[in-house]
Amino acid sequence: MKILLIYPEYENTFWNLKKVLRILGKKAAYPPLGLLTIAAMIPDSWEKKLIDMNCQALKNENIYWADYVLISSIIGQKQSTRDVVNKVYAAGKHIIAGGSLFTTGTEEFSDVDTLVLGESEEIMPALIKDMENNNLKKIYSMDKFPAIEKTPIPAWNLINLPYYNSVCIQLSRGCPYNCEFCDVVQLNGRVPRIKDADQIIAELDSVYKLSWRAGVFFVDDNFIGNKTILKEKILPAIIKWQKERNYPFTLSTQVSINLSDDAKLMEMMTEAGFATVFIGIETPEADGLKECGKYHNINRDLLESVKKIQNMGFEVNAGFILGFDSDRETVFQNQIDFIQKSGIVAAMVGLLNVSPKSRLHERLKKANRLIENKNMTNEDTSELSELNFIPKMKAATLIEGYQNVLNTIYSPRCYFARIKTFLREYKPRKVKPPKIRFYHIRGLASSLWFLGIKEKGRHYYWSLILWSLFKCPGLLPYAVGLPLGLLHFKTLAWAKQYNTYYRQS
Repeated sequence: MKILLIYPEYENTFWNLKKVLRILGKKAAYPPLGLLTIAAMIPDSWEKKLIDMNCQALKNENIYWADYVLISSIIGQKQSTRDVVNKVYAAGKHIIAGGSLFTTGTEEFSDVDTLVLGESEEIMPALIKDMENNNLKKIYSMDKFPAIEKTPIPAWNLINLPYYNSVCIQLSRGCPYNCEFCDVVQLNGRVPRIKDADQIIAELDSVYKLSWRAGVFFVDDNFIGNKTILKEKILPAIIKWQKERNYPFTLSTQVSINLSDDAKLMEMMTEAGFATVFIGIETPEADGLKECGKYHNINRDLLESVKKIQNMGFEVNAGFILGFDSDRETVFQNQIDFIQKSGIVAAMVGLLNVSPKSRLHERLKKANRLIENKNMTNEDTSELSELNFIPKMKAATLIEGYQNVLNTIYSPRCYFARIKTFLREYKPRKVKPPKIRFYHIRGLASSLWFLGIKEKGRHYYWSLILWSLFKCPGLLPYAVGLPLGLLHFKTLAWAKQYNTYYRQS
Protein backbone atom coordinates (compact mmCIF):
# COMPACT_ATOMS: atom_id res chain seq x y z
CA MET A 1 0.00 0.00 0.00
CA LYS A 2 1.29 3.46 -0.95
CA ILE A 3 0.18 6.38 1.22
CA LEU A 4 0.74 10.05 0.40
CA LEU A 5 0.32 12.46 3.30
CA ILE A 6 -0.21 16.12 2.35
CA TYR A 7 0.07 19.20 4.57
CA PRO A 8 -1.34 22.25 2.70
CA GLU A 9 0.26 25.69 2.63
CA TYR A 10 -0.47 28.30 5.30
CA GLU A 11 -1.95 31.64 4.41
CA ASN A 12 -0.17 34.81 5.55
CA THR A 13 -0.94 34.78 9.28
CA PHE A 14 0.69 35.57 12.61
CA TRP A 15 2.23 32.09 12.80
CA ASN A 16 3.57 31.93 9.25
CA LEU A 17 6.75 34.01 9.33
CA LYS A 18 7.81 33.19 5.77
CA LYS A 19 10.08 36.18 5.14
CA VAL A 20 11.90 35.85 8.45
CA LEU A 21 12.26 32.11 8.00
CA ARG A 22 13.78 32.56 4.54
CA ILE A 23 16.29 34.97 6.03
CA LEU A 24 17.29 32.29 8.55
CA GLY A 25 17.52 29.65 5.84
CA LYS A 26 14.37 27.86 7.00
CA LYS A 27 11.28 26.91 5.02
CA ALA A 28 8.60 26.68 7.73
CA ALA A 29 8.09 27.44 11.40
CA TYR A 30 6.89 24.00 12.51
CA PRO A 31 6.58 20.52 11.03
CA PRO A 32 3.08 18.96 10.69
CA LEU A 33 2.95 17.17 14.06
CA GLY A 34 -0.54 15.75 13.61
CA LEU A 35 0.23 14.26 10.21
CA LEU A 36 3.56 12.85 11.42
CA THR A 37 1.75 11.22 14.34
CA ILE A 38 -0.84 9.69 12.01
CA ALA A 39 1.97 8.42 9.80
CA ALA A 40 3.45 6.62 12.80
CA MET A 41 0.13 4.75 13.23
CA ILE A 42 0.21 3.43 9.65
CA PRO A 43 1.81 -0.04 9.25
CA ASP A 44 5.57 0.04 8.73
CA SER A 45 5.17 -2.34 5.79
CA TRP A 46 3.29 0.33 3.82
CA GLU A 47 5.16 2.89 1.73
CA LYS A 48 4.71 6.44 3.04
CA LYS A 49 5.60 9.85 1.65
CA LEU A 50 4.84 13.22 3.23
CA ILE A 51 4.62 16.48 1.30
CA ASP A 52 4.62 19.63 3.44
CA MET A 53 3.61 22.25 0.90
CA ASN A 54 5.17 24.95 3.07
CA CYS A 55 8.54 23.35 2.25
CA GLN A 56 8.11 21.68 -1.12
CA ALA A 57 5.81 21.64 -4.13
CA LEU A 58 3.09 19.03 -4.55
CA LYS A 59 3.69 17.39 -7.92
CA ASN A 60 1.26 15.33 -9.98
CA GLU A 61 3.69 12.44 -9.89
CA ASN A 62 3.41 12.38 -6.10
CA ILE A 63 -0.36 12.02 -6.35
CA TYR A 64 -0.34 9.38 -9.09
CA TRP A 65 2.14 7.32 -7.04
CA ALA A 66 -0.30 6.91 -4.14
CA ASP A 67 -3.07 4.43 -3.48
CA TYR A 68 -4.61 6.77 -0.91
CA VAL A 69 -4.07 10.46 -0.15
CA LEU A 70 -4.30 11.68 3.46
CA ILE A 71 -4.75 15.41 4.13
CA SER A 72 -4.62 17.20 7.50
CA SER A 73 -5.43 20.91 7.84
CA ILE A 74 -6.35 23.75 10.17
CA ILE A 75 -8.32 26.88 9.29
CA GLY A 76 -5.21 28.86 8.29
CA GLN A 77 -4.74 26.42 5.39
CA LYS A 78 -8.29 26.52 4.07
CA GLN A 79 -7.69 27.90 0.57
CA SER A 80 -4.68 25.71 -0.08
CA THR A 81 -6.63 22.70 1.18
CA ARG A 82 -9.43 23.32 -1.31
CA ASP A 83 -6.86 23.57 -4.11
CA VAL A 84 -5.25 20.30 -3.01
CA VAL A 85 -8.58 18.49 -2.85
CA ASN A 86 -9.41 19.59 -6.39
CA LYS A 87 -5.97 18.57 -7.65
CA VAL A 88 -6.16 15.12 -6.06
CA TYR A 89 -9.67 14.52 -7.40
CA ALA A 90 -8.49 15.46 -10.89
CA ALA A 91 -6.01 12.58 -10.54
CA GLY A 92 -8.81 10.22 -9.52
CA LYS A 93 -7.41 9.37 -6.08
CA HIS A 94 -9.35 8.62 -2.89
CA ILE A 95 -8.97 11.34 -0.23
CA ILE A 96 -8.98 10.71 3.52
CA ALA A 97 -9.08 14.03 5.38
CA GLY A 98 -8.79 14.98 9.04
CA GLY A 99 -7.73 17.80 11.33
CA SER A 100 -9.65 20.68 12.90
CA LEU A 101 -10.53 22.26 9.53
CA PHE A 102 -12.54 19.21 8.52
CA THR A 103 -13.89 18.47 11.99
CA THR A 104 -15.32 21.98 12.34
CA GLY A 105 -16.11 22.49 8.64
CA THR A 106 -17.63 19.17 7.63
CA GLU A 107 -20.30 20.77 5.45
CA GLU A 108 -17.80 22.80 3.44
CA PHE A 109 -15.85 19.66 2.59
CA SER A 110 -18.76 17.27 2.12
CA ASP A 111 -17.31 16.30 -1.27
CA VAL A 112 -14.28 14.65 0.37
CA ASP A 113 -14.40 10.84 0.08
CA THR A 114 -13.61 10.02 3.70
CA LEU A 115 -13.63 12.34 6.72
CA VAL A 116 -11.93 11.52 10.02
CA LEU A 117 -13.60 13.70 12.64
CA GLY A 118 -11.80 14.29 15.92
CA GLU A 119 -8.78 12.51 17.34
CA SER A 120 -7.49 9.41 15.58
CA GLU A 121 -5.91 7.08 18.14
CA GLU A 122 -9.04 4.91 18.48
CA ILE A 123 -10.08 5.33 14.85
CA MET A 124 -6.93 4.31 12.99
CA PRO A 125 -7.18 0.51 13.45
CA ALA A 126 -10.60 0.39 11.78
CA LEU A 127 -9.54 2.90 9.13
CA ILE A 128 -6.43 0.89 8.24
CA LYS A 129 -8.45 -2.33 8.03
CA ASP A 130 -10.97 -0.71 5.69
CA MET A 131 -8.15 0.69 3.55
CA GLU A 132 -6.71 -2.79 3.21
CA ASN A 133 -10.14 -4.13 2.17
CA ASN A 134 -10.86 -1.15 -0.11
CA ASN A 135 -14.05 -0.60 1.85
CA LEU A 136 -13.75 2.87 3.34
CA LYS A 137 -16.74 4.60 4.92
CA LYS A 138 -17.68 8.26 4.45
CA ILE A 139 -17.13 9.27 8.07
CA TYR A 140 -15.05 7.92 10.96
CA SER A 141 -15.55 9.40 14.41
CA MET A 142 -15.56 8.55 18.11
CA ASP A 143 -17.96 9.55 20.88
CA LYS A 144 -15.20 9.73 23.49
CA PHE A 145 -11.78 11.29 23.77
CA PRO A 146 -8.94 8.74 23.46
CA ALA A 147 -6.24 8.17 26.04
CA ILE A 148 -3.20 9.91 24.58
CA GLU A 149 -0.85 7.43 26.23
CA LYS A 150 -1.51 5.43 23.06
CA THR A 151 -0.07 8.16 20.86
CA PRO A 152 3.14 7.00 19.10
CA ILE A 153 6.31 8.98 18.59
CA PRO A 154 5.94 11.04 15.37
CA ALA A 155 7.48 9.63 12.19
CA TRP A 156 10.23 12.25 11.98
CA ASN A 157 11.95 10.27 9.21
CA LEU A 158 9.33 11.49 6.72
CA ILE A 159 10.52 15.11 6.83
CA ASN A 160 13.74 17.07 6.53
CA LEU A 161 14.11 18.52 10.05
CA PRO A 162 16.56 21.31 9.05
CA TYR A 163 13.74 22.86 7.00
CA TYR A 164 12.04 23.91 10.23
CA ASN A 165 12.67 26.61 12.81
CA SER A 166 11.27 24.55 15.68
CA VAL A 167 9.91 21.05 16.19
CA CYS A 168 6.65 20.28 18.00
CA ILE A 169 5.78 17.98 20.88
CA GLN A 170 2.44 17.56 22.60
CA LEU A 171 2.15 16.85 26.32
CA SER A 172 -1.61 17.16 26.76
CA ARG A 173 -4.93 17.80 25.03
CA GLY A 174 -7.83 19.76 26.43
CA CYS A 175 -8.24 22.95 28.45
CA PRO A 176 -9.94 23.52 31.83
CA TYR A 177 -11.42 26.79 30.56
CA ASN A 178 -14.33 27.20 28.16
CA CYS A 179 -14.01 30.59 26.47
CA GLU A 180 -17.05 31.31 24.30
CA PHE A 181 -15.15 31.94 21.07
CA CYS A 182 -12.85 28.91 21.41
CA ASP A 183 -13.55 25.41 20.09
CA VAL A 184 -10.88 23.59 22.11
CA VAL A 185 -13.30 22.14 24.68
CA GLN A 186 -15.54 20.80 21.93
CA LEU A 187 -12.57 19.35 20.02
CA ASN A 188 -10.37 18.12 22.86
CA GLY A 189 -12.38 18.24 26.08
CA ARG A 190 -12.30 20.30 29.24
CA VAL A 191 -10.33 17.82 31.36
CA PRO A 192 -6.72 17.85 30.12
CA ARG A 193 -5.46 14.40 29.16
CA ILE A 194 -1.75 14.23 29.80
CA LYS A 195 1.05 11.90 28.75
CA ASP A 196 3.32 10.38 31.36
CA ALA A 197 6.86 11.58 31.92
CA ASP A 198 8.49 8.57 30.25
CA GLN A 199 6.47 9.19 27.09
CA ILE A 200 7.54 12.83 26.89
CA ILE A 201 11.19 11.99 27.53
CA ALA A 202 11.02 9.39 24.76
CA GLU A 203 9.73 12.05 22.37
CA LEU A 204 12.48 14.49 23.37
CA ASP A 205 15.00 11.69 22.85
CA SER A 206 13.59 10.95 19.40
CA VAL A 207 14.50 14.39 18.03
CA TYR A 208 17.69 14.67 20.07
CA LYS A 209 18.98 11.49 18.42
CA LEU A 210 18.37 13.12 15.05
CA SER A 211 20.86 15.85 16.06
CA TRP A 212 18.19 18.50 16.57
CA ARG A 213 19.60 21.32 18.74
CA ALA A 214 17.14 24.20 18.64
CA GLY A 215 13.58 25.08 19.61
CA VAL A 216 10.88 22.69 20.77
CA PHE A 217 7.30 23.98 20.88
CA PHE A 218 4.87 22.18 23.22
CA VAL A 219 1.64 22.63 21.27
CA ASP A 220 -0.73 21.98 24.18
CA ASP A 221 -4.05 23.83 24.29
CA ASN A 222 -2.95 24.94 27.77
CA PHE A 223 0.37 23.56 29.01
CA ILE A 224 -0.49 24.37 32.64
CA GLY A 225 -3.95 22.81 32.54
CA ASN A 226 -2.90 20.29 35.22
CA LYS A 227 -0.38 22.08 37.43
CA THR A 228 -0.07 19.27 39.98
CA ILE A 229 1.10 16.61 37.52
CA LEU A 230 3.24 19.18 35.77
CA LYS A 231 5.14 20.14 38.93
CA GLU A 232 5.33 16.67 40.47
CA LYS A 233 6.21 14.53 37.45
CA ILE A 234 6.62 16.19 34.07
CA LEU A 235 8.84 19.19 34.76
CA PRO A 236 11.24 17.32 37.09
CA ALA A 237 11.77 14.77 34.32
CA ILE A 238 12.38 17.44 31.67
CA ILE A 239 14.73 19.37 33.97
CA LYS A 240 16.79 16.25 34.61
CA TRP A 241 16.89 15.36 30.91
CA GLN A 242 17.93 18.89 29.86
CA LYS A 243 20.64 19.17 32.52
CA GLU A 244 22.17 15.83 31.58
CA ARG A 245 22.51 17.03 27.96
CA ASN A 246 23.51 20.62 28.70
CA TYR A 247 20.18 22.08 27.57
CA PRO A 248 20.07 21.21 23.87
CA PHE A 249 16.52 22.58 23.45
CA THR A 250 14.93 25.98 24.03
CA LEU A 251 11.30 25.35 24.90
CA SER A 252 8.10 27.32 24.27
CA THR A 253 4.40 26.68 24.78
CA GLN A 254 0.89 28.10 25.25
CA VAL A 255 -0.41 28.91 28.74
CA SER A 256 -3.12 30.90 30.50
CA ILE A 257 -2.40 34.16 32.32
CA ASN A 258 -2.71 32.51 35.75
CA LEU A 259 0.82 31.21 35.24
CA SER A 260 1.75 34.51 36.87
CA ASP A 261 0.11 33.37 40.14
CA ASP A 262 2.47 30.42 40.63
CA ALA A 263 6.09 31.44 41.22
CA LYS A 264 7.17 27.85 41.83
CA LEU A 265 5.72 26.70 38.52
CA MET A 266 7.42 29.54 36.67
CA GLU A 267 10.75 28.71 38.32
CA MET A 268 10.44 25.06 37.32
CA MET A 269 9.47 25.93 33.74
CA THR A 270 12.47 28.23 33.28
CA GLU A 271 14.73 25.60 34.85
CA ALA A 272 13.34 23.14 32.32
CA GLY A 273 14.34 25.50 29.52
CA PHE A 274 11.08 27.27 28.71
CA ALA A 275 11.80 30.75 27.39
CA THR A 276 8.65 31.83 25.52
CA VAL A 277 4.95 31.51 26.32
CA PHE A 278 1.91 32.43 24.25
CA ILE A 279 -1.04 33.75 26.26
CA GLY A 280 -4.58 34.54 25.22
CA ILE A 281 -5.12 37.97 26.76
CA GLU A 282 -7.83 38.91 24.21
CA THR A 283 -8.76 42.34 25.59
CA PRO A 284 -7.97 44.69 28.48
CA GLU A 285 -11.72 45.45 28.71
CA ALA A 286 -13.41 43.68 31.66
CA ASP A 287 -16.77 43.65 29.88
CA GLY A 288 -15.26 41.86 26.90
CA LEU A 289 -13.60 39.25 29.12
CA LYS A 290 -16.89 38.58 30.93
CA GLU A 291 -18.74 38.35 27.64
CA CYS A 292 -16.44 35.66 26.25
CA GLY A 293 -16.15 33.75 29.52
CA LYS A 294 -12.47 34.48 30.04
CA TYR A 295 -12.99 34.64 33.80
CA HIS A 296 -9.40 33.74 34.70
CA ASN A 297 -8.33 37.05 33.08
CA ILE A 298 -10.75 39.08 35.23
CA ASN A 299 -10.12 40.55 38.69
CA ARG A 300 -6.42 40.89 38.09
CA ASP A 301 -4.05 43.55 36.86
CA LEU A 302 -3.26 42.09 33.43
CA LEU A 303 -0.27 44.36 32.92
CA GLU A 304 1.20 43.34 36.25
CA SER A 305 0.60 39.66 35.46
CA VAL A 306 2.48 39.99 32.17
CA LYS A 307 5.39 41.75 33.87
CA LYS A 308 5.61 39.05 36.56
CA ILE A 309 5.99 36.42 33.86
CA GLN A 310 8.60 38.51 32.01
CA ASN A 311 10.47 39.09 35.29
CA MET A 312 10.68 35.32 35.78
CA GLY A 313 12.51 34.85 32.48
CA PHE A 314 9.83 34.45 29.82
CA GLU A 315 9.20 36.30 26.61
CA VAL A 316 5.43 36.74 26.45
CA ASN A 317 3.66 36.55 23.08
CA ALA A 318 -0.08 37.11 23.19
CA GLY A 319 -3.35 37.06 21.29
CA PHE A 320 -5.86 39.92 21.23
CA ILE A 321 -9.38 40.05 19.79
CA LEU A 322 -11.51 42.91 18.51
CA GLY A 323 -15.23 42.65 17.77
CA PHE A 324 -16.88 41.63 21.03
CA ASP A 325 -20.46 42.85 21.47
CA SER A 326 -19.36 44.96 24.41
CA ASP A 327 -16.57 46.72 22.47
CA ARG A 328 -16.89 50.48 22.15
CA GLU A 329 -14.86 52.74 19.88
CA THR A 330 -12.45 53.35 22.74
CA VAL A 331 -11.36 49.70 22.60
CA PHE A 332 -8.94 50.33 19.72
CA GLN A 333 -6.79 52.85 21.56
CA ASN A 334 -7.09 50.81 24.76
CA GLN A 335 -5.70 47.75 22.93
CA ILE A 336 -2.82 49.83 21.56
CA ASP A 337 -2.04 51.30 24.98
CA PHE A 338 -2.07 47.91 26.68
CA ILE A 339 0.14 46.28 24.07
CA GLN A 340 2.67 49.12 24.23
CA LYS A 341 2.79 49.22 28.03
CA SER A 342 3.07 45.43 28.33
CA GLY A 343 6.16 45.07 26.17
CA ILE A 344 4.52 42.19 24.32
CA VAL A 345 6.58 42.40 21.15
CA ALA A 346 4.74 39.70 19.18
CA ALA A 347 1.17 40.87 19.75
CA MET A 348 -1.29 39.01 17.54
CA VAL A 349 -4.41 41.10 17.08
CA GLY A 350 -7.31 39.58 15.16
CA LEU A 351 -10.97 40.14 14.48
CA LEU A 352 -13.39 37.91 16.33
CA ASN A 353 -13.97 34.77 14.26
CA VAL A 354 -16.89 32.43 14.91
CA SER A 355 -15.83 28.78 14.92
CA PRO A 356 -18.62 26.31 14.02
CA LYS A 357 -17.93 24.23 17.15
CA SER A 358 -17.84 27.10 19.66
CA ARG A 359 -20.43 28.32 22.15
CA LEU A 360 -20.27 31.66 20.34
CA HIS A 361 -21.55 29.96 17.19
CA GLU A 362 -24.55 28.60 19.06
CA ARG A 363 -25.39 32.00 20.55
CA LEU A 364 -25.07 33.97 17.33
CA LYS A 365 -26.93 31.32 15.34
CA LYS A 366 -29.91 31.67 17.69
CA ALA A 367 -29.71 35.44 17.27
CA ASN A 368 -29.56 35.09 13.45
CA ARG A 369 -26.23 36.94 13.36
CA LEU A 370 -24.09 34.45 11.45
CA ILE A 371 -22.87 35.22 7.94
CA GLU A 372 -22.12 32.59 5.34
CA ASN A 373 -19.65 34.26 2.97
CA LYS A 374 -20.71 31.94 0.19
CA ASN A 375 -24.17 33.50 0.37
CA MET A 376 -22.98 37.12 0.27
CA THR A 377 -24.34 39.23 -2.60
CA ASN A 378 -22.86 42.14 -4.49
CA GLU A 379 -24.98 44.43 -2.37
CA ASP A 380 -23.13 43.44 0.80
CA THR A 381 -20.47 45.87 1.98
CA SER A 382 -16.84 44.86 1.63
CA GLU A 383 -16.42 45.41 5.36
CA LEU A 384 -19.16 42.97 6.32
CA SER A 385 -17.86 40.37 3.86
CA GLU A 386 -14.64 40.21 5.86
CA LEU A 387 -16.54 38.89 8.91
CA ASN A 388 -18.49 35.70 9.49
CA PHE A 389 -20.93 37.35 11.91
CA ILE A 390 -22.85 40.61 12.23
CA PRO A 391 -21.12 42.73 14.91
CA LYS A 392 -22.86 45.10 17.29
CA MET A 393 -20.43 47.84 16.28
CA LYS A 394 -20.80 49.21 12.77
CA ALA A 395 -18.74 46.89 10.56
CA ALA A 396 -16.88 49.73 8.83
CA THR A 397 -15.92 51.20 12.20
CA LEU A 398 -14.68 47.83 13.43
CA ILE A 399 -12.58 47.18 10.33
CA GLU A 400 -11.14 50.70 10.31
CA GLY A 401 -10.31 50.55 14.03
CA TYR A 402 -8.75 47.12 13.67
CA GLN A 403 -6.60 48.26 10.77
CA ASN A 404 -5.47 51.28 12.79
CA VAL A 405 -4.40 49.01 15.66
CA LEU A 406 -2.27 46.90 13.29
CA ASN A 407 -0.78 49.92 11.54
CA THR A 408 0.12 51.46 14.90
CA ILE A 409 1.60 48.52 16.80
CA TYR A 410 3.57 47.35 13.77
CA SER A 411 4.98 50.77 12.95
CA PRO A 412 8.75 50.93 13.59
CA ARG A 413 8.27 53.53 16.34
CA CYS A 414 5.89 51.39 18.40
CA TYR A 415 7.53 48.05 17.63
CA PHE A 416 11.00 49.12 18.77
CA ALA A 417 9.53 50.91 21.79
CA ARG A 418 7.91 47.59 22.85
CA ILE A 419 11.23 45.81 22.57
CA LYS A 420 12.77 48.33 24.97
CA THR A 421 9.85 47.93 27.38
CA PHE A 422 10.24 44.16 27.26
CA LEU A 423 14.00 44.22 27.81
CA ARG A 424 13.54 46.46 30.87
CA GLU A 425 11.41 43.72 32.47
CA TYR A 426 13.07 40.60 31.10
CA LYS A 427 15.26 38.61 33.47
CA PRO A 428 16.29 35.44 31.64
CA ARG A 429 17.70 32.42 33.40
CA LYS A 430 21.48 32.36 33.15
CA VAL A 431 22.58 29.53 30.89
CA LYS A 432 25.62 28.64 28.89
CA PRO A 433 25.37 30.44 25.51
CA PRO A 434 24.23 28.10 22.72
CA LYS A 435 26.67 26.90 20.14
CA ILE A 436 26.84 29.41 17.31
CA ARG A 437 25.21 27.96 14.21
CA PHE A 438 25.05 29.22 10.64
CA TYR A 439 21.47 30.48 10.96
CA HIS A 440 22.56 32.64 13.93
CA ILE A 441 25.11 34.34 11.68
CA ARG A 442 22.49 34.75 8.94
CA GLY A 443 20.12 36.27 11.48
CA LEU A 444 22.71 38.78 12.67
CA ALA A 445 23.69 39.80 9.15
CA SER A 446 20.05 40.07 8.08
CA SER A 447 19.12 42.15 11.11
CA LEU A 448 21.90 44.61 10.41
CA TRP A 449 21.14 44.77 6.68
CA PHE A 450 17.35 44.84 6.58
CA LEU A 451 16.58 46.73 9.79
CA GLY A 452 19.75 48.77 10.13
CA ILE A 453 20.29 49.80 6.53
CA LYS A 454 17.52 48.91 4.09
CA GLU A 455 14.23 49.41 5.94
CA LYS A 456 12.53 52.70 6.78
CA GLY A 457 12.67 53.59 10.44
CA ARG A 458 16.25 52.34 10.75
CA HIS A 459 17.04 55.12 13.23
CA TYR A 460 14.72 53.34 15.68
CA TYR A 461 16.76 50.19 15.16
CA TRP A 462 20.10 51.85 15.87
CA SER A 463 18.62 53.67 18.84
CA LEU A 464 17.60 50.28 20.25
CA ILE A 465 21.03 48.76 19.63
CA LEU A 466 22.85 51.64 21.31
CA TRP A 467 20.39 51.71 24.20
CA SER A 468 20.90 47.98 24.72
CA LEU A 469 24.68 48.29 24.64
CA PHE A 470 24.63 50.81 27.48
CA LYS A 471 21.57 49.73 29.50
CA CYS A 472 21.51 45.93 29.17
CA PRO A 473 24.49 44.63 27.17
CA GLY A 474 23.76 41.05 28.20
CA LEU A 475 20.49 41.24 26.28
CA LEU A 476 22.05 42.54 23.04
CA PRO A 477 21.22 39.29 21.15
CA TYR A 478 17.53 40.00 21.82
CA ALA A 479 17.91 43.59 20.65
CA VAL A 480 19.33 42.23 17.40
CA GLY A 481 16.99 39.26 16.98
CA LEU A 482 13.58 40.57 18.00
CA PRO A 483 13.49 43.32 15.34
CA LEU A 484 13.46 40.64 12.62
CA GLY A 485 9.85 39.90 13.53
CA LEU A 486 8.86 43.31 12.19
CA LEU A 487 9.68 42.15 8.66
CA HIS A 488 6.80 39.69 8.99
CA PHE A 489 4.33 41.46 11.25
CA LYS A 490 4.15 44.60 9.15
CA THR A 491 2.92 42.46 6.23
CA LEU A 492 -0.12 41.50 8.32
CA ALA A 493 -1.08 45.15 8.56
CA TRP A 494 -0.54 45.74 4.85
CA ALA A 495 -2.35 42.58 3.78
CA LYS A 496 -5.42 43.20 6.00
CA GLN A 497 -5.63 39.74 7.52
CA TYR A 498 -9.15 39.63 8.95
CA ASN A 499 -9.00 36.58 11.16
CA THR A 500 -8.24 35.82 14.75
CA TYR A 501 -5.56 33.37 15.77
CA TYR A 502 -6.06 29.66 15.37
CA ARG A 503 -4.70 26.57 17.04
CA GLN A 504 -1.50 25.01 15.73
CA SER A 505 -1.93 21.53 17.14
